[in-house]
Amino acid sequence: QSEDDVKTHKGEDQSEDHIGACRGENNFERIPVAVSCAEKPYKCSECSYSSKSSSYMKLHLLTHSDNRPYKCSECSYSCKSSGNLNKHMSTHSDEKPYKCSECNYTCKWPGVLKKHEVIHSFDKPYECYVCNYKCKTSSCLKTHIRIHTGERPFKCSECNFSCVTSGNLKIHLRSHTGEKPYKCSECNYSARTSGELTRHKVTHSLDRPYKCSECNYSCKLARDLNCHLRIHTGEKPYKCRECNYCCTQSGHLIRHMRMHTGEKPFKCVECNFSTSQSGDLKRHMKIHTGEKPYKCSECDYSCIKAGTLLRHMKTHWRKAKLI
Repeated sequence: QSEDDVKTHKGEDQSEDHIGACRGENNFERIPVAVSCAEKPYKCSECSYSSKSSSYMKLHLLTHSDNRPYKCSECSYSCKSSGNLNKHMSTHSDEKPYKCSECNYTCKWPGVLKKHEVIHSFDKPYECYVCNYKCKTSSCLKTHIRIHTGERPFKCSECNFSCVTSGNLKIHLRSHTGEKPYKCSECNYSARTSGELTRHKVTHSLDRPYKCSECNYSCKLARDLNCHLRIHTGEKPYKCRECNYCCTQSGHLIRHMRMHTGEKPFKCVECNFSTSQSGDLKRHMKIHTGEKPYKCSECDYSCIKAGTLLRHMKTHWRKAKLI
């Protein structure tokens, strides 16, 4: 090798043009030649993100663009990277090539399998400093902590919805696009998430394999049994940071926190009604549709809410007592 070649290899005597070309001209800030490996020299000009890799920076810059050049040939889905399109395309296929070596679990992506394999370990080294929650991965703990802090960094560009994970935001966006990529093989049901499809599939079976050891409760899903067992243990791991409220499920805490924040993410598309709970919105929508599913067995009265029907039925009971 010549002396010039050695200098180039060491990073010496490189031209300014060469350095700029390597780092992606005009996309992010140029930096001095001599940098430490521990530094993140590639800085985004749109936000505070920085990276050690120019390739990662180029991928990050796509998040600031509305361009979604990669389009699904099966549905209306589009995205910003070929990798995301490849992942999406697998939702149109039933193939699950990744298999767990400990049980019969199969899935479509290696990352999902890696997360699944953690459940075969009893070790939960990550502990919440606010409550007694423990988990197996640092990412799970980071997500859990947001329940206590109220941080909801992922925001919808179509409405004021925000959430604690990017996955939940992707699922929410399907409520705007109408996309339901998960199809039931037994009927024409389709769902926004694989979890919704899994829960639906158990409706085709009468089997309730998960049984409580303390009472005669049984259910179709393991997670339902885990929640039920907290009734017997008294465990309420989810605690409100604003008051002394605590509960058995994270979803209950999220709904409770809206009392403190005043957040009303569920909005009517027909009028300016908004509410903190999805169930309230469903009941409200019946005003617009005219649906009155709760019917009196004594007369032709019908109404929108079960509670309203119960109050109506009491008028019949009082009349019966007077006779």
